[in-house]
Formats: sequence, structure tokens, C-alpha cells
Amino acid sequence: MQHPGNAAPERFPAQERFADGAQFVAGRLAKGTSGRTHTVVDPATGEDVYTYELAGTDDVDAAVAAARKAFGAWAGATPGDRSDAMHRFAAVVAERAEDFARAESLQCGKPLKLSREFDVPGSIDNIAFFAGAARHLTGQSAGEYSGDHTSYVRREPIGVVGSVAPWNYPLQMAAWKILPAIAAGNTIVLKPAEITPLTSLLFARAATDAGIPDGVINIVTGTGREAGEHLVGHPDVAMTSFTGSTAVGKRVAAVATATVKRVHLELGGKAPFVVFDDADLDAAVNGAVAGALINTGQDCTAATRAYVQRPLYEAFVERTAALMETVRLGDPFAAGTDLGPLVSHAQRERVAGFVDRARAYARVVTGGQAPGGELAAGAYYRPTLIAGAPQDSEAVQAEIFGPVLVVLPFDTDDEGIALANDTPYGLAASAWSRDVYRTGRATREIRAGCVWINDHIPIISEMPHGGYKASGSGKDMSAYSFEEYTQLKHVMFDTTAVVRKDWHRTIFGDR
Repeated sequence: MQHPGNAAPERFPAQERFADGAQFVAGRLAKGTSGRTHTVVDPATGEDVYTYELAGTDDVDAAVAAARKAFGAWAGATPGDRSDAMHRFAAVVAERAEDFARAESLQCGKPLKLSREFDVPGSIDNIAFFAGAARHLTGQSAGEYSGDHTSYVRREPIGVVGSVAPWNYPLQMAAWKILPAIAAGNTIVLKPAEITPLTSLLFARAATDAGIPDGVINIVTGTGREAGEHLVGHPDVAMTSFTGSTAVGKRVAAVATATVKRVHLELGGKAPFVVFDDADLDAAVNGAVAGALINTGQDCTAATRAYVQRPLYEAFVERTAALMETVRLGDPFAAGTDLGPLVSHAQRERVAGFVDRARAYARVVTGGQAPGGELAAGAYYRPTLIAGAPQDSEAVQAEIFGPVLVVLPFDTDDEGIALANDTPYGLAASAWSRDVYRTGRATREIRAGCVWINDHIPIISEMPHGGYKASGSGKDMSAYSFEEYTQLKHVMFDTTAVVRKDWHRTIFGDR
């Protein structure tokens, strides 16, 4: 039996469910065959949580084979049958909500209140949405487009989907990958990040317990270099969906190209937060702190670049720094905690490196260090505000992925929008103003997949999520993501009931 680690039962009540391994193939947990192990670590304490055998290429092959075997029956099920199974799935996850919340907070370090109030309810809502969407898998009605012929369009599942999910929102990312795929009649093999596999495994088990057939959902927990790359390049995988950094996304696209499969990419972000001089300053300051620190800043849509029109700039910097200093770092399982640790010590060192290098060209107004005392063993980093960084600097252009907000001034509306667009990314943005014409212009001219007005960060199942430019292509959530996981077939037939024997003469002439 695998050792579950030393997490206290009250922190990880579901740990006994992982005793048989971290691979979920054809409805059963199993050990990986790579010959190497990995340990999930609690980033708040540095303590080991769960040690498991990593997946190798043989495990990926087995998972893809299970998905292929399950595809025919699942694709052939009625939309109503798939919908009913998914509604049962939502009910099972709701029953186990506390287990999901605790496992998510333990492996990621996010406050338990965030897991309870955002991650788990959001995932349940996603299941419910796609359970309904499964009944709307329709094509176009018949149309008389060509004389004596009629045409219509069938919307069909693609086949086996190979998905790779990141570590920042393991449960929600599993939901975003799995749900539209299976609602459309596909089967799936998901590779979660090896450092945060727990809730993906709980999610797959809940689906099976709800009656979704074995093999429809499979989980392989291994490294990106071995298990991930083999999955993306597998000849029996018809589509790849990846969420992660732009650099890795380019590699995913290159590997997938070899087998000419469909590719869906949700990549990095560097969201601008544009504050015009007529904005409600208090609302903007509160929105900036919440938008920058959500999930300890480990969010591709987090507010990372605040552009503030000059009349409000100094007050914005002062008030934002003061509010950041009131944010309470602490144990994710403690009721009063606002901000947990970063996902790992390695990630903290990466974030600290960005901030330390920025001291040479900008002012660190607050934060910029790890806390000591009782938090010293965890991967904590104080909320950080940087002012005065040049637009072309690393702090402004690169994705830091931590609790860091960079603030820059601008003078004219034209300049503010131009600066907002001046990075390779285009995932999300926000604009703050009381003027409907200013905000309307911002929604039109800012090149991003989502533009919030006088808010930053909320998302809902009914609306699409996905980026422009180097932030990727394709959509998660909503009916638009549902379309990512289907393919269209044109069907055309002769309505005259006459067997045509001379059609070839139209093309080839007499022979």
C-alpha cells in the first residue's frame, strides 16, 4: 500500500481513498508504472501529504485504450442519457463537497473559504450547466440549398480527448476539461499536474460512482515531459486541450501537429487593470487588491498591470499599498486567513526573483519578501506592490504568477488603452470608469478574451473563457466551449427519389 503521508485527518479526511494509486483508468485506481515516485507537499507547512508512483507511457497507452473502448457506447448514448448521468455526477460532488474543498486547499495552499465558496461550487455549477448542454447538441435544420437536394449538418463527438491541466485550479480545470468533452459524447484522458492530483482523482471517482461508464473519464498522473507529451502526441487521441504557460503551449501545439489533431490552448495572461480619472477610487482600489491577490496571484486572469490616469495615480498607489498591508496571511484551514502560500517553495523563489530584479528599475512600495515566524516553513510571500516600472520591463511584460501588482501612470485615454494592449498576452482585462462611452470604447479596443467593467475576476458557466494573441485559442465554459469538442458533418441527399445514373457526365462528360 502506498504511504498517504502525514497530513492530519482533519486537513485531509479523504486520504484513504488514494491508497491504491494515483492513476484512474477504466474506473479503477492503480499504481503508475514509470518506476519513479512523487510526493504531494502541503505548501503551508512543507509536510509530505501523499507519495505515489508516477504514470509512464504504458499507463497513458492503457488510459487511451480504455477511452477508445468506451467511446462507441458513450457517443451512441442519447443526449438525455448523458445528461441524466451528469446530473447524478453533480449530486455526488455536492455530497462530497467538503472532501473536495479540503483536498484542494491542502494541495494548493489556498484558503479553505476560497475552496468552499468558489472552487467547489463553481465546479458543481459547471457539471449542472453541461448536463443541460448535453441536450442541445444540435445541427442546422434541413435547407433546400441546391435544387432537388436537401442538406443538414450533424454535430458529432470527436473521439478520445487528451487534456493537460495546470496546478493553480486543479478541480476547476479538471471540470473545464472533462465536462464539455463528455457532454458532447467524447471520452477523455486527463493529465493533472503531478503536484496537485488529488481533486482530479476525487472528481473521476465521483463520476464513476454517479454511473458514468468506466473508461469515459481517465486520469494519468505523471510528468509533462513523459506522460503529458506522450498523451498529446498519441495517434489515438483526436483532440488535445491544454491549459498552462504560453511556452509549454507552443510545445503542445508542435507535438499535436504531427498527428494533425485539433488543439485547444488556454495559455498565459498579464491582465491590465485600467483606471480612468473619473473612476470610483475606493472601488478600484478594492478591485485591484482582490483581483491581484486571488489564489495568491496564481491566476492567469489576475490583475497584474494597473494603469491609472495621472490625477488618481498617487492616491491609488498609497491606498492600494495600505489595503495590501491589511491582508492576513495564514494557515489555509484557519477561518481568518485571507491569503495562503504559493503552491510550492520553487514557485515562491520564482516570484521573489522577479521582485528582486525589479528593485533595480522600480520602487517596491510594500511587500517584496517572505514572512518569518510561524509561517516561515511554508511557501508564503507578502502581497507586493511595485510602482514606476518601465513599460518594457520584465515586471510589466512577463507573467509573474504571484501576489504582485505593478502600477504605472498614463495621461490620455488613447495612451491607457495602448498600454493595456502592449504585451503579447490577451486573456483578460478590466476598465474602471463612470463614463459609459469610455467603458464602451475599452471593451471594443482592448484586445482580450474578457473585459470586465468596474470589476475584475468573476466568471460564470454560461459565458466563454479564452484569450487572444499569445493567450491561446479556443474557449472554456459556456456553449462556445461545447462546440470545441464536436465536429460538423454535412449530410446531403437527393429528394426526388430518382436514382441518377448520369450524374458523372456533368463532371466527366461522355465516355
